Amino acid sequence: MTAMPGKIQVYTGSGKGKTTAALGLALRASGADFKVFIGQFIKGMQYSELKAVAEMKNIELEQFGRDCFIKGEPGPEDIKLARQGLERSREILKSGDYQLVILDEATIALKYQLFSLEELLEAVNARAAGVEVVMTGRDAPEELIAAADLVTEMREIKHYYRQGVTARRGIEN
Repeated sequence: MTAMPGKIQVYTGSGKGKTTAALGLALRASGADFKVFIGQFIKGMQYSELKAVAEMKNIELEQFGRDCFIKGEPGPEDIKLARQGLERSREILKSGDYQLVILDEATIALKYQLFSLEELLEAVNARAAGVEVVMTGRDAPEELIAAADLVTEMREIKHYYRQGVTARRGIEN
């Protein structure tokens, strides 16, 4: 397989679908026989996509969070797990073993200051040739947007959460 130039993509915004879009790209890459690594920052809960990804031959997923999404201020365990995840992601990016690396909720880890933008960009910029990187999450900082080759903003126009509908199995979780 000839290596193509790896680009940096960011999926951000207040709307639903950032992780879902990244998982769709992982599915496409898998179908092209690419090896895919998905690192989920902050997440540690069981989501339906974990079961589906476990069935895929060339997609690996690791979570770098606790059993709950951070509410309020992050604790020492949140910081430790995110920093370990960033180090693991740095190794994956440099290895060249994966053609697509997804750093899910990386912008949320930045927002909570679990690691710095400089540390994240250093890891991404030190990646092996041909590695495509996707970072997801709300509130992507302008510096990350400037560093990216492709930025998609998901904007909420209407959502049934506003009418009290909770996360539905197989659709939101």
